Order: sequence, then structure tokens, then C-alpha cells
Amino acid sequence: MAWFNLFSGPTAERLEQKGDALGAAGFWGAAKLEYERAHRKLEAATVRDQASLRRLEEKIAATSEALALDHHRNASDLAAIGDFNEALELVELALALTGDDALKETLSQQRREIEATLAAERRQTLSAPEDDWDPEEDNADVLSPEEDFRALCGMLPDSVRRAYLGYGADFKTGYLALNNGDFETAADYLARALEARKAADSYIPLELATACLQLNRHEQARQLLETLLQHHPDTLPAYQILCEIYWDQGAFDRADSLLASIPDELATSLPVFVLKGETLFQAGHFDVAKAFYRDFLATYGWDDSIAGALARTHEALNEMDHARRMYQEIMVHCNSCHRRIDPLVKEKVADLSFAAGIHDTAILELYLSLAQDRPEKASVYYAKVGRIYQTTGNENEARRFHALADQMGDSAGRPQDPSAG
Repeated sequence: MAWFNLFSGPTAERLEQKGDALGAAGFWGAAKLEYERAHRKLEAATVRDQASLRRLEEKIAATSEALALDHHRNASDLAAIGDFNEALELVELALALTGDDALKETLSQQRREIEATLAAERRQTLSAPEDDWDPEEDNADVLSPEEDFRALCGMLPDSVRRAYLGYGADFKTGYLALNNGDFETAADYLARALEARKAADSYIPLELATACLQLNRHEQARQLLETLLQHHPDTLPAYQILCEIYWDQGAFDRADSLLASIPDELATSLPVFVLKGETLFQAGHFDVAKAFYRDFLATYGWDDSIAGALARTHEALNEMDHARRMYQEIMVHCNSCHRRIDPLVKEKVADLSFAAGIHDTAILELYLSLAQDRPEKASVYYAKVGRIYQTTGNENEARRFHALADQMGDSAGRPQDPSAG
């Protein structure tokens, strides 16, 4: 869970943004976990945002396919150096992830070839009386009953995955509990696993720290993570979680020092740029953050997550026209790449335009589209549509949409947006 999963504070929107950044950087497994966590948060909401749920499901499916393809390629590399058991495990994980028929057929053929090689090796090494190996039995060994555990581990970097698979029953129980939201059980079993292992260089503190954060034991989590980084300075998720802790404590200098200590091979990764920019933003250094995000876009090219952060920084500086134009640019990029526009970006464009007195047809259509995307807020959007019709002199449509907004607002038990009526 802790590979870029943080404590309960982040909203579903923020978790989705983290998933986008991780996916852009090629961390498919970590991105998938963030999208799944965002999806669970939305599912638990009193009023479900069906459009966002569908969008997250699409992103989960896309990252699953990317991860399955990675597993297929890695399995080929492992088979080429004779590590057939590890290769077979990756193939099985890929089959569980993919929904693509062509890739399934390729993976099935890959599995048959690896199983045949393993069978031939077993027959050669075992004497005739002992050679009672059953390929189905061997396969059952690889596909353990804890399929969820193996699937979760399959999303981790290879070295970490191998370590997790070897940490024993207590770790397995704790890790599964952590990913299922049972944090008390997770903390108990992960602490047992850490105590039993007594290895200073294990990754167990990362997962135990995540459980501690969920239980508001921030100081314990901080100590675990700072110790972990002494042995594993390349563990990106630990930097992200520690930054969250430092931001919460107002310890922005410590966050700066932490980010400055990141190894060179990770320092230019997208997640690190996101952390550096967010640290500036959290510290209230909005002008510096704005320059930082602009420099990134000028140097490395377009990225939706950085552009969104820049737009949010313009808002913090009360530069609403710049913020609106940046959100509009995100929409343009989504259209040019034939990607679905995030309703939250559409809402920003519509609301900032409305506040600036732009009440044209394009903004009206944005609100009507948003009412379909986010029906739980339709009453607010329809009230603004009514206001736009009012400014254009179309009193009949204005009355109709105001009445519709009142009706939907009453039925949902929500107050109206004061700016809209």
C-alpha cells in the first residue's frame, strides 16, 4: 500500500493526480494503487460521483494493461537468463491483470513454453523413482492461495517484490490488512514481522509507517521512514510520505533538506518534481512555485499534473485570468490527445469564467456538460445556467433552469450555491 499510498487526508482528486503523475513516469503499479484508492474513497462517499468513478475505472484498466505488458517483457528477460520460476510467476500476474485477448494469447503461449522447460528440467534432475512431479502441482505452488497478496506484490519493483514475498506469514497478513483498510490489524502484524526479522535493511518499516499514519501515529511513522531511508535511499514512496508529514508539521526546511538528499538518478523523476513544487506551495512561496512550474514546462514539455499545479498556484496568487487560461490549456491538450477531460478541470474553467463575468454559450454548455458528468452537483450547475440565460435576456429558459435547480437541490437536501441564484 505504501508505494505512493499516503494517509487518509488526501482527497480522491489528489490521489488521482498522484496516479496520473506516477503513470506519466512509468510507475504503472503504483499508479494503479493510487487510482484504486481514489476509487474506494469515491465509492464510500454519501453521494457517488459516477463520472469520476467511471474515469478511474478506465485509468485502472489502462494501468493494468501497461503493467501486464511490463510483466510479459520482464518474464521474457528472466526466462532468457534461466530464471523460469520467477518468469512463470510474472506471466501469471500479467494474465490476471490483462483484458486484452491478443496479449492473453501471447501470455498463454509464454506460460506453456516456460512450463515445458520447467518440466524438462525436473525430469533431468530427478531420478526415475522420484520423478513423480506433477506440472499442475508445481503451478499450484506458484499460484498460492493468497492471490491478492501476490497480485499486490506484482505491482512493486522486482527487488521489492522478491523481498516482500520472503517476509513470512505475519508480513503477508499485515500487508493484506493494510490494503483492505484494517489498519489496527496491519500495524500489529507488521510490527511482529519487523521484530521477527530484525534486519535493519528490510522494507517492512515502509508499510508499518503507512499503517501508523492511518492511525495518526505520525511521529512513529516519521522515525520509521527516516531510518528506512538510511538503508534504502532510492525508495521514492518514503520521500513522498515524509514530505506529507513535514508539510503537516510546517517543517518546510526539513522537507527541502529531504528532497535535496534524493539520489541523482531519482532527482529528475516526475514524482520528485511534483514534491518539490508542492513543498513550495505548502510553504506559501507561491511566486517561487509559479516560476518552478513554468521552468518545468519550458524545459521538459507539457505535463497535465504540473500544469494543474501551476493553475492552482495562479489561483493562490489571485491571478484568476492566468489560472483560467491554464485550465483551458489543459482542456485543449486533452482534446488534442483524444483524452477525456477531467470534470474538475471543466468546472474550474466554467467557475472562473462565470466569476469573471464571461456568460457566453461556451460556458453555458460547460455547465450543462458538468451536470451530466457530476449529477450530484447538477442543482448548482443548473442555477448558474439559469443566471447565464438571465444575463442574455432569455427569461423563459432562466426560470426553467432556476426551477430545475431548486427542485434538484430540495430533493438532494443540499443548499444552493449562493453565487448562482
